[in-house]
Amino acid sequence: MVIQESMSIMEKLEILSDAAKYDVACTSSGVDRRGDGRGIGNSIAAGICHSFAGDGRCISLLKVLYTNECVFDCKYCINRASNEVARASFTPEEISRLTIEFYRRNYIEGLFLSSGVKNSPDETMEELIRSVELLRNQYHFQGYIHLKVIPGASPELIERAGYLADRLSVNLELPTAEGLKRLAPHKSRRTILRPMKQIQMRHGQNKEELALYRHTPKFAPAGQSTQMIIGATGESDYQILSVAESLYQQFSLKRVFYSAFVAVNEDKELPMLPQGPPLLREHRLYQADWLLRFYGFRAEELLSEKHPNFNLLLDPKCDWALSHLEQFPVEINTADYHTLLRVPGIGERSASRIARARRHHSLDFPDLKKIGVVLKRALYFITCNGKMMYPTKLDEDYILRNMLAPEEQFPVHFSEITYRQLSLFDDQFLSGDIGNSVIQTVQKPLGEGGF
Repeated sequence: MVIQESMSIMEKLEILSDAAKYDVACTSSGVDRRGDGRGIGNSIAAGICHSFAGDGRCISLLKVLYTNECVFDCKYCINRASNEVARASFTPEEISRLTIEFYRRNYIEGLFLSSGVKNSPDETMEELIRSVELLRNQYHFQGYIHLKVIPGASPELIERAGYLADRLSVNLELPTAEGLKRLAPHKSRRTILRPMKQIQMRHGQNKEELALYRHTPKFAPAGQSTQMIIGATGESDYQILSVAESLYQQFSLKRVFYSAFVAVNEDKELPMLPQGPPLLREHRLYQADWLLRFYGFRAEELLSEKHPNFNLLLDPKCDWALSHLEQFPVEINTADYHTLLRVPGIGERSASRIARARRHHSLDFPDLKKIGVVLKRALYFITCNGKMMYPTKLDEDYILRNMLAPEEQFPVHFSEITYRQLSLFDDQFLSGDIGNSVIQTVQKPLGEGGF
């Protein structure tokens, strides 16, 4: 451990903001709170204060560690105790002043504060709380604050933190207890899940209190989230998604974040990643997570013990649809809202628009295009007034070939193709045309009909 003395705040900021880049659990605030006129800043539900990216992500958020000193020696972490890296720590006065000065200069509009574990969980949590107390009470900052809870900290400290921060989060670290024991032996599932349960219960009690007493202080009004590393241990997508589903059900989490494993340390327990972090797998898990939260899917519908991993060439909804062709085609003019949500190319907004529009007249394919349905994906799975858009066949190989075509196009005529299973060793795939198309498609922002 290399601890440097007499560092300037900017030198500390350089070290600690870089150390925070592996924590992906930043999200929109999910809370509305207008300033009361006596302080500065405010927070709105769709993001951090007033700034949003075009795809809905929040921006202008100071994301930093309080300290990268740590008593734990997690094998996957750049800040583990055994690593010889430059160490730095803020003081509560430094981090609070840095945040407010950045805010006043319009550099940021909120704070995401995490930390390594310095000396003990309670000591670190106490300093994090002191930092936020200074922001709220001395500087009267009323903007968004996301605070990481240190596993093992006392319930009293977590209670205090909840009345200061808008969102709390406890990192699950790894999907299973076995993986945690192998790669982070100083941590335990119990010390991680206990604060999650406390936050959930206190948040629920606070809602009841607010219903009775309007001026009751709010406890973590934006709820809680967590993060787990993907690809450091051998869990399947089915196991990971099942864990996420359980967390949503048992702890009322707002978000589960998936972080592709980045090999920053050399250790025999860590996997070799010659092709780099599993970013495409991470992307598919985020898409599947969206299906769990907003589309009414269950983990056991999307995957199973016999089919434990997603097809990386397809988004999870298309993958599911191809495995359940017996449920298609869906008649647009009669299917209920929840059935429409399961059609590839139809998102939440387009399903709602269809349900509203068909009250007035029967819908046809030109109407669906205006509504926002991605017809090049949906046409295989829908009918309008009993007719398909083109003569197509509900055949898995046929649909898959057209979906993976080099350019998005309407299906070729039946006589022009033969049916056989697409292979990763297919000449067409090895030529790079299809592979490049898939990668380019993955890198595009998801649109309205992204699922």
